[in-house]
Amino acid sequence: MNNSNIYIFIKRKTIMKELLLAVIYSIALLSAATTSANNNKLNTVAIFDAQHPPGNIAITPSGRKFLSIHGFYGQKQKIMELFKDGTTKPYPNEAWAYAYNNGKGFYDVLGINVSANGILWMLDTSGPDHAGRLVGWDTINEQLHKIIYLAKPTITETSFLNDLAVDNKNGYIYIADTAQGSQAAIITVNIKTGAARRVLQNSHYTTAENINIVIEGRTMKIGGQAARLGVNPITLEPNENWLYFGSMSGTSIYRIATSAMIDESLSSKALEQKVERYGTKPISDGIIVDGGGNVYVTDITNGAIGVVKPSGDYEVLFKNERLVWPDGFSYGADDKIYFTVNELHRSPPLNDGKDGSQGQFSVLSFEPLVKGKVGR
Repeated sequence: MNNSNIYIFIKRKTIMKELLLAVIYSIALLSAATTSANNNKLNTVAIFDAQHPPGNIAITPSGRKFLSIHGFYGQKQKIMELFKDGTTKPYPNEAWAYAYNNGKGFYDVLGINVSANGILWMLDTSGPDHAGRLVGWDTINEQLHKIIYLAKPTITETSFLNDLAVDNKNGYIYIADTAQGSQAAIITVNIKTGAARRVLQNSHYTTAENINIVIEGRTMKIGGQAARLGVNPITLEPNENWLYFGSMSGTSIYRIATSAMIDESLSSKALEQKVERYGTKPISDGIIVDGGGNVYVTDITNGAIGVVKPSGDYEVLFKNERLVWPDGFSYGADDKIYFTVNELHRSPPLNDGKDGSQGQFSVLSFEPLVKGKVGR
């Protein structure tokens, strides 16, 4: 190759490189512009004061909205109902909405979900001196429906009963127990009998990955150690044929057929072999699935809401200053997806014992890519 040809070759290579960089830059700009445009479609539904930091949200078929009050902030009130004008009231009533006392009230509720027949299921966490509970409240007749107790060996010494999904078709509830290390697991509960089983424990599908949760330049720590949180996000798709889940400190969304989850004849190994990897996700808290198989994710480290497409690819939908630890989702009767924001990284357990919250407690909503089903 003579000098002239070498020059032409280098010149072409330089031009191709510049074109490639230009294309990449254009795609990045288009992605940023799309996210910015999407932010205009993100609606603030309600803003709460420091006494009402929201945990999760549950919406009934008739459109009533209920929220747990996150226990990391130490409030005495545990549950509230949210009205259309943005006001709230203790729920179910004054006797039950607050800390446990003489058989009524709650120890600490985070996960809540509503069944198709209007039963609000509230997941009351366990402690050294008490079992965990699933408390079902009839939101139509406004009365206690049922209490299901969750005791050892269904729970462990390190159990953190975090979130739940209600399977109306099969009559089961699936609980994400974010216990420490390999003890993280999913608990299946037969609503009719109250029988409960602990499954997928000591599995890489439910155990945290070795990655730090870094928000605003700070690594989240629990008990002085970098937080490693196992299975937490959990939900059902609208037809209730598949249960979707993943570790909070994890980069994968998994799914398993509900028929396998309730099949007690399957061994632990056989059940684990039924799990499928669905796609890639960021470190996240809540998830929800629409009718098109899009899995929406609260992307806590990036202050964003994203979506895992059926292709398995992850895409950011909204990135906004309002998204300061987006937490739990619920699908509304108006075909919008609602979610909570609670600044959890600024709560005492994740902030060296200090409450550094800045009043950014809220519920927001957006329209899904494909319609889903009320609840989640």
